[in-house]
Amino acid sequence: MKTAQEYQKRLQRHLDELKWLYCELYPGREDMFTQLCEQMEAWYQERPESEKKLDREREQEPAWYSRQDMLGMMLYIDAFAGNLKGVKKKLPYLEACNVNYLHLMPFLDTPKGKSDGGYAVADYRKVQPALGTMEELASLCSACHEKKMSVCMDFVMNHTSEDHEWAKRALAGEKEYQDRYFFYDTPDIPQEFEKTVPQVFPTTAPGNFTWRDECKKYVMTSFYPYQWDLNYSNPVVFNEMVYNMLYLVNQGIDIVRIDAVPYIWKQLGTDCRNLPQVHTIVRMIRMITEIVCPGVVLLGEVVMEPAKVVPYFGTLEKPECHMLYNVTTMASTWHTVATKEVALLKQQMDVVNSLPKEYVFLNYLRCHDDIGWGLDYDFLKPSGIQEIPHKKYLNEYFRGMAAGSDARGELYNDDPVLQDARLCGTTASLCGLETSLQAKDPARIERAIQKILMLNAYLFIQSGIPVIYSGDEIGQLNDYSYKDDPDADRAADSRYVHRGHFRWELEKKRAERGTVQNRIFEGMQKMEKARFACGPFSGKAAVWTYDTYNSHVLCICRQLKNEIVVGVFNFSDEPQTAWIDMGEMPFQDLLGKGECVLRNIILPGNGYGWYYKTWEE
Repeated sequence: MKTAQEYQKRLQRHLDELKWLYCELYPGREDMFTQLCEQMEAWYQERPESEKKLDREREQEPAWYSRQDMLGMMLYIDAFAGNLKGVKKKLPYLEACNVNYLHLMPFLDTPKGKSDGGYAVADYRKVQPALGTMEELASLCSACHEKKMSVCMDFVMNHTSEDHEWAKRALAGEKEYQDRYFFYDTPDIPQEFEKTVPQVFPTTAPGNFTWRDECKKYVMTSFYPYQWDLNYSNPVVFNEMVYNMLYLVNQGIDIVRIDAVPYIWKQLGTDCRNLPQVHTIVRMIRMITEIVCPGVVLLGEVVMEPAKVVPYFGTLEKPECHMLYNVTTMASTWHTVATKEVALLKQQMDVVNSLPKEYVFLNYLRCHDDIGWGLDYDFLKPSGIQEIPHKKYLNEYFRGMAAGSDARGELYNDDPVLQDARLCGTTASLCGLETSLQAKDPARIERAIQKILMLNAYLFIQSGIPVIYSGDEIGQLNDYSYKDDPDADRAADSRYVHRGHFRWELEKKRAERGTVQNRIFEGMQKMEKARFACGPFSGKAAVWTYDTYNSHVLCICRQLKNEIVVGVFNFSDEPQTAWIDMGEMPFQDLLGKGECVLRNIILPGNGYGWYYKTWEE
């Protein structure tokens, strides 16, 4: 009885708005809305009691996911530990890394050779056999919850694999299933779409449609020809995808990363990006989770600059995503590593810091994907930086082809016409550690380690949730073995250069004093400990950048009541002075020893520091 009342209370809170939005999107389909409501209650009833208990706890602390002690790690199950059982056995290592937010990269069933790294889903209720089973996923999630870890997974809403049951039945000529995608008998409408819709992969997968000879029709494939776009103007698609999501969160998933959010709704005559109906869909999903599984968090993958992704948070009254990726700041960080100039980074951090505290960004240095150079070229233009030459310079710098660069990376999706190639590589290799170790040059190795630690110190001082890519905590280098992989998809995809297998033999060296792995791991541990314990790292703190009067040095301040932390970061390889004056009162050095007065601080090449002060209120 108690649980029935609990569900009804949540339902009544959202029912009017949910019905209004649903019927606006799908006029005349009240029958489908009734079915949705019936199924939502059924999924609630099937939700394990342990998950319902966690839901209730999180309802008492709605912003649980934004605590200052949150630290994420993203990893591929097979690369990290072979399979789901292997990951479960390695949870003590993740605990040692202070990780309490575990992002498992795509693990649902995908066809071999046409998987797009797991983003071409053939079955939303089946794990890839090589990785394990749904029962093993639920067991892993349960073990994570016992250790106070939350689990994140990718939910691919925009498209399915051509091997999905719906696609197979559509290909066989069943109209009901063709209506779940975008099928056309002639090229007329596809050609109209092509006039306004940009291409996602102009080099490797040009165009937005694919001809299927089996059924003599064109099908919309915005990403790859084997990934068919779902038609969300059909309420069956929305309902069934919601049921798939609820099935997965009932296995114990805490964070649902919605893949390619801006693409979800298609409309002729538009660019099929960021349309109003997308926000309706995300808002409905948010309400559905708050009714059925309120402990679950939505993470939106929206690749735009911070000011433009804000609509995907919704409003404070009618929220959409709980969290969004801070993609542009990541790209601007690597621009700053190459140019040594902090102006763009400072300007973008000012934008992020001006947003409401309730907007939570997920911050990272590197992820599973490439680095796209979609920088703010309007801001850079007065400095003499032009888009195409600058992209070329950045790609040359991070491949070690520019003067003074020890970086090692590889191009992704290089298009000689558009000159819009992106970049791949691990944090350590892009910071020069790979080249320096090969040269056996102690001074260069020292510089690379210093740069890695400086970037992590800068990452951890940002507002939001820091997420580490697995291997970065021990300085893992690029893995070029993907080129010899028998899987042709992998061998042709340079992103696998930074998706290599976790080097457990190197992980053992993190306890050996003075090793590269030890210095990086312990340096990051010191930062994590300070971040978790120090008040100004709270998401409620006021955050701003402070002028250093030095174009190579970034200064970030965080204040909560009568406590302040000041971070300084030298992006130059040479010693620099931060021309700041914080008065006579000494600050505690959080990452070093002792105290110091913050006035005209001299930083070594790639030097950094966090300084703390409190005073009587």
